Amino acid sequence: MRQLRYFAVLARVLQYRRAAQQLEISQPSLSLQINALEEAIGAQLLERKRSGLILTPAGRDVAQKAIGILAEVDGLMHRSTSGESGLGGTLRLGSSPTIAPYLMPRVLRRLHEKYPELKLIIRDGPSKDLVEDLLAGKHDLILTQAPVGHDEVSFHPLFREPLLLAVDTASPLARSKSARLQDLSSLTFITLDPAYTLHRQIKDVCELAGAKLRMDFEGTSLDALRQMVSLGMGVTLVPGLYSRSEVERADSDVCTIPLSPPRLRQIGLAWRKSSGTPVAFVEMAEHIRDVARSEFADCVKL
Repeated sequence: MRQLRYFAVLARVLQYRRAAQQLEISQPSLSLQINALEEAIGAQLLERKRSGLILTPAGRDVAQKAIGILAEVDGLMHRSTSGESGLGGTLRLGSSPTIAPYLMPRVLRRLHEKYPELKLIIRDGPSKDLVEDLLAGKHDLILTQAPVGHDEVSFHPLFREPLLLAVDTASPLARSKSARLQDLSSLTFITLDPAYTLHRQIKDVCELAGAKLRMDFEGTSLDALRQMVSLGMGVTLVPGLYSRSEVERADSDVCTIPLSPPRLRQIGLAWRKSSGTPVAFVEMAEHIRDVARSEFADCVKL
């Protein structure tokens, strides 16, 4: 099973280094496991070309069968851990750091009260990495934003969250009730690393408004962007939940302004299509949606 899982990941990315990173093993270890699989099957599965790896005809056949076998085992494991009662056992949740810190603590409080036996392991990561790690089996499901951009992943919407313009308190816009696209044309934006979906959304707004996007700085956290904004080095867009938690305070050195018309991002849970629709995943989605409805009704749209 280990060799099949390793080969399924390698067959998808067709690069030993990248596959080893996703599987959290060394490249030599991965190579040994693939060699052992080829020996057991009695056929060469991969060819090395200057442009990278390609699957042999036997490799394509084994990759397809491996995905099916792993899907069956995955479904069996979820039935054994979730059962008819839903949430239980261990679930591995990947999440974007632009979402989880401002939402999941309240969700976790409710889950621990209702499901004391549930062990939820949460790991943050950029949107692109989350999807790749989900497909590699490191996560059971991920909390992310649309689009996920992969045919093997099911996305289940939870709520929509506004993106707000963040400016330093000395900016003339700080006194505005809203900001239109034409108000942004003279501004310079800073953004997150391209591995985050939010990067694309900020870039889109810049292009629509005719604003400048700084290319000499790309942050890895919303806090880093906020600090840059507070120093007058540019403006940015931040999600509504982040603004509620970190910006809307009396001592804040930046302020947020709604855009007109609003810019929204779709937040949801995603999991591998091969997992089916486990009861535990559906219940997790309902709990997150309930928290958004009851505690953030003024901040998100269901």
